[in-house]
Amino acid sequence: MPDHLFPPSDIHIPTLFSVDGKTALVTGGSRGIGLMIAQGYVAAGVHVYISSRKAEVCDAVAEELSALGRCTSLPADLSSAEGCQAVADAFAERESKLDILVNNAGATWGAPFDTYPDEGFDKIMFLNVHSVFSLTRNLADSLRAAATPEDPARVINIGSMDGLHVPTVSETGTFAYSASKAAVHHLTRTLAVELASSHVTVNAIAPGFFESKMTEYVLGNFKDGIQANAPLNRIGKSEEMAGIAIYLASRAAAYTTGTVIPIDGGTSIA
Repeated sequence: MPDHLFPPSDIHIPTLFSVDGKTALVTGGSRGIGLMIAQGYVAAGVHVYISSRKAEVCDAVAEELSALGRCTSLPADLSSAEGCQAVADAFAERESKLDILVNNAGATWGAPFDTYPDEGFDKIMFLNVHSVFSLTRNLADSLRAAATPEDPARVINIGSMDGLHVPTVSETGTFAYSASKAAVHHLTRTLAVELASSHVTVNAIAPGFFESKMTEYVLGNFKDGIQANAPLNRIGKSEEMAGIAIYLASRAAAYTTGTVIPIDGGTSIA
């Protein structure tokens, strides 16, 4: 057999992308991109814990997703260090290990440059960056407990194409958001190096435009231009977000760490 071919027994396509039986925590999992990922995981056989700030919404979404599989509500406000610790403690009370952590909770703030508030900048940087670090650190023992060299535990951070290029579709500045997502991308790389010896991979997804509460305004006012800026001439679909998250949590991505994967129809390179 040529040395560039692997034995047929070394690859089993039905399990290569399987995440069945794993446990995940998806922050901001009650809507938008977090919900797309949570729904994909639940349908693929993952026991998914979702967190969001509004307990009644989190409970209702978890109940709805439970029709597809296993989903548990774990309400949390990640806008403070205490909230990041509380959700980690609540998870540890229920589970001894964590296979997949999706750091998706985030927010944006738009205002003109001359009047952009310090309060808004600080709020966005804490929620979008600091909470990613805090929650990953607080759940590190749970991730290590699930990790093996052959099947690492996974941390998946949600960045943005706006952390890869300067956004131009809106007339209102999102200075903190873009800076925070660039920071998430680099934090992903530093955490990947830190946690590699514990058999925990850390990767980031950099989404473009998908239907969500956060993108409601810009899609409502600039959708034609947004689609024209994307080489694929459209916005993303829910199944495409679920697909990249499933890949990063599967055996197929066991040797992938420290990457930032754009899923933006090519917008960030156009």
